[in-house]
Amino acid sequence: MSRLVDRRQWSKNKSTVNRQRFIRRFKSQIKKAVSEQLNKRSVTDLDTGENVSIPSKDTREPTFRSGQGGVRERIYPGNKEFVSGDRVKRPLNGEARGQGRRASDSGEGEDEFKFELSRDEYLDLLFEDLELPNLDIAQLRKTEQFRTVRAGYKTDGVPATLNIVRSLRGALARRMALSGEARSELRELEEKAKEHADEDDSETRALRARIEALRERIARVPFIDTFDLRFNAFVKQPVPTTQAVMFCLMDVSGSMDQATKDMAKRFFLLLYLFLTKTYKNVQVVFIRHHTQAKEVDEKEFFYSQETGGTVVSSALKLMDEIIRARYSPQLWNIYAAQASDGDNWGDDSPVCQDLLAQSILPQVRYFSYIEITQRNHQSLWEHYAELTPQFRNFAMQQIKEATDIYPIFRELFKRQKA
Repeated sequence: MSRLVDRRQWSKNKSTVNRQRFIRRFKSQIKKAVSEQLNKRSVTDLDTGENVSIPSKDTREPTFRSGQGGVRERIYPGNKEFVSGDRVKRPLNGEARGQGRRASDSGEGEDEFKFELSRDEYLDLLFEDLELPNLDIAQLRKTEQFRTVRAGYKTDGVPATLNIVRSLRGALARRMALSGEARSELRELEEKAKEHADEDDSETRALRARIEALRERIARVPFIDTFDLRFNAFVKQPVPTTQAVMFCLMDVSGSMDQATKDMAKRFFLLLYLFLTKTYKNVQVVFIRHHTQAKEVDEKEFFYSQETGGTVVSSALKLMDEIIRARYSPQLWNIYAAQASDGDNWGDDSPVCQDLLAQSILPQVRYFSYIEITQRNHQSLWEHYAELTPQFRNFAMQQIKEATDIYPIFRELFKRQKA
């Protein structure tokens, strides 16, 4: 017995194309599985790939079979339940044969179809159809980004930029200009020479000599000359780019227990991954606050254990100071996301409302407030709610459980209709 081993390599990108086609075909099932498994992941594993399982019945393809046709009567042995004319009920899901995790009476079944998503595929599905609301092209940045555009033609260049059509057109025009008069005279003399073809006098010989001279004159005009060559010209043109900054304001006061802080961190980590995956020119400013607010780096924002009382206005004041010092609204698209349990000193909530209405909301493109609590809305929510009818760039959502994080995140940053 012989065994054949096929050692031929896959063609370039063939498996990648097949994989992308599979993801596009079963995108709805994959996105549902990704959203369900997102809540089970730890905060540190949100930006890695994922093992996805989808029901095997969803991957089946329709098939066509040739039937016997016509009306036939057959007798099946062992029928004790039905008689002629009875209608057989359709079996419920999973009763006919085992599917997924459910066992079957026949002892047979099918496992769910499992495959692994890479980090990029996982994040693409996670943040599909999301965008920063009201994003606007601010101002041309200082020689940051350029694009190469066509800028006519030039007389010198490398062979790769040679424009053949333009060069031949120039050569044809030159030949017509240099030899047009000679060709016209040549046609007249050739017609005249046909009339005196049988003659051989001095006048006829002079006519033939003139024809030969004109032909030599025309032949000396080159078909194409270096003067005719034209090369495509390219110039670098500055591209208008978006400059955006996102302020992340997180409450780390004592009223925020560990579970609430974990949900806030999970939301901000989703936001940070979305910004870094989707946009290039976006800066992120992290602000933690209790009774005092402090600008921190990414590591301290997510892992610091510092806590204290609650003065929410300290974070808003610090954000306003940073905007005035570093981010002009004329040059930057300014965004902010604030997460808190809503617990605040009673006399500080009106101050937060005034800061938003007078200083912050007129300068930002979009401000989202997320209250993380299972209780009734706190005083901060009540004061913020008074701003929603006046400012269209202000949004509020409540997160009660970890399963609410991803749906609310998509609701806050869903793609706007044109």
